[in-house]
Amino acid sequence: MSGGPVLDPQGPPLPTTQIMSQWWRDITFVHWPVEPALLAPLLPRGVRPDVFDGSAWVGLIPFRMVDAGVLRGGPVPWLGTFPETNVRVYSVDDAGRHGVVFLSLEASRLLVVLGARLGFNVPYQWASMRVRDDTDAAGARVLTYTTRRATRATPGTRGQVGRAGRPRARISIRVGEPVAEPAPLDLFLTARFGLHTAVAGRSLWVPNTHGPWPLRSAEVLELDDDLVAAAGLGTFARTTPPASVLFSEGVRTTFGFPQRL
Repeated sequence: MSGGPVLDPQGPPLPTTQIMSQWWRDITFVHWPVEPALLAPLLPRGVRPDVFDGSAWVGLIPFRMVDAGVLRGGPVPWLGTFPETNVRVYSVDDAGRHGVVFLSLEASRLLVVLGARLGFNVPYQWASMRVRDDTDAAGARVLTYTTRRATRATPGTRGQVGRAGRPRARISIRVGEPVAEPAPLDLFLTARFGLHTAVAGRSLWVPNTHGPWPLRSAEVLELDDDLVAAAGLGTFARTTPPASVLFSEGVRTTFGFPQRL
């Protein structure tokens, strides 16, 4: 019997003024369960690991950011569209807000990396990235996401990462059938409408909202990842098959001004 919060797939109205909007396209959700104690030290003050069936969860999430814009303006040319891959974990605060905490975010636009680090203190990393979209003999979509970070991992993780210390990932998946009725775990891993972070020692909630994900099943064809290890979580992503793999063509999302916890 499953045990975890029952999350609404429809995002709530933004509680604060809109500060940006963007499309998240061709997104793959790859997840592993882990012990909550592994993640607790990595979270901002006032935030604890969110759990399902007694486990915390680590996600490796590659996708395409498309037509990002600031405030209520239109898309920013060139800078607003790029591949991204993040390592994220799931969090809940005392107000009952179920969010994410990013341990790393690879992106191919250096100015975006610098701006996000300065504005929200989220650990963006500049990387060389590509998303390849193919069709197999049966007519199914096959997406391959590749990334190689431009900078070396920290000394404490370099031994885990290898490859001259520059984390890489190659993830190839075959897209399956639509998920007619998402399971509670599917919603737990995808229906997240905000992020927890800390800026200048103050814990913040950054809200976002979007419609329900149009989810599909997916099959991993290749998974060669350094990013989870580079985030300090060990090498299980290289040796353990993921417990959940989902795909979505994407949603448009909007972000609101941060709130203090």
